[in-house]
Amino acid sequence: MVFDFLRRGSAGRAPEAKASAAGPVVAWQTGGRVAWSPRDAVSLTRTGFSGNPVGFRSVKLIAEAAAALPLVLQDQVQRYETHPILTLMRRPNAAQGRAELMEALFGQLLLSGNAYVEAVQAEEGLPVELHVLRSDRVSVVPGADGWPKAYDYAVGGKKHRFAAENICHIKSFHPQDDHYGFSPMQAAAMAIDVHNSASRWSKSLLDNAARPSGALVWKGDGHGVMAEDQFRRLSDEIEQNYRGARNAGRPMVLEGGLDWKPMGFSPSDMEFQKTKEAAAREIALAFGVPPMLLGIQGDATYSNYQEANRAFYRLTVLPLVTRVAAAVSEWLVGFTGEELMLKPDLDQVPALSAERDAQWARVSNAEFLTDAEKRSLLGLPERADG
Repeated sequence: MVFDFLRRGSAGRAPEAKASAAGPVVAWQTGGRVAWSPRDAVSLTRTGFSGNPVGFRSVKLIAEAAAALPLVLQDQVQRYETHPILTLMRRPNAAQGRAELMEALFGQLLLSGNAYVEAVQAEEGLPVELHVLRSDRVSVVPGADGWPKAYDYAVGGKKHRFAAENICHIKSFHPQDDHYGFSPMQAAAMAIDVHNSASRWSKSLLDNAARPSGALVWKGDGHGVMAEDQFRRLSDEIEQNYRGARNAGRPMVLEGGLDWKPMGFSPSDMEFQKTKEAAAREIALAFGVPPMLLGIQGDATYSNYQEANRAFYRLTVLPLVTRVAAAVSEWLVGFTGEELMLKPDLDQVPALSAERDAQWARVSNAEFLTDAEKRSLLGLPERADG
């Protein structure tokens, strides 16, 4: 008989009672049900960013790299060195510079699939300030035609309504939602739960002297019942001498009639480390970060760190910055009526310098192209002299 001292009662054995034949099946299914974390933006941010090192580093790596990318403003004729839009982007508000504002924008987009930029307007012309709003506090107010007519910002029991033209809403593609985007954090939610559960399991294992759970089997007097004073002494001894990380590895001395029966799998039986590394790779995959850049062991997709970094910029950072910069510039020029475009300056990205040098060499050596065609291929505007 297995003796469970944590739920020992003073009453005797319960009388026999009839039970449903389906009872054991129902109990087994309930006990084995998987508990997943909530999928709302606030819970995912707490579990996947604040409480998970892989998710935290993935978001920070993408947001910081994207915010540090230089932007250029141009039209069909020239690139502008000075312009009111560049001045606004350089100092969007009194508390933030361009890098801080863009990092917050990219972070909100990665965490929730939505990013909202508020324009503080003067009487006419460009806004005087730009602010990134928290995505979890913003809700879309659709009009009769289905398009957003306003945005509500709720905090502390109060709600403020913004006109649709004063908010730049950037969202990721969502196949099942008309107004909100789908975040990488939602796609990685299952892997995040596995990774967090593995970390909690490791901590619990260390707190319990690095041993899997088990039971003490009493076979002392042949009746399968331990005396009350023996039970209390055994419970106190286990609590004081064999629990906690400081008692890890300490041998347990069992008196006659006691036997230890493990009731769990060992880390090697569960392939624990492989499971955790696989979950970490899935999180990095959802965000588009090569696992090599996060220090995840066992990944050999890229031959070296430089190649992985180049792929990171080419496949993840540049598409994100290009899309966001286009959305912001299209929104800002709506206040002035100009035909301008913000875009990342690829010539100032160190990770892509080798590819850029090779492209410049190929284009410059193409004698069958005119200078205007070469400038167009390199993403440069036409020369001012025609």
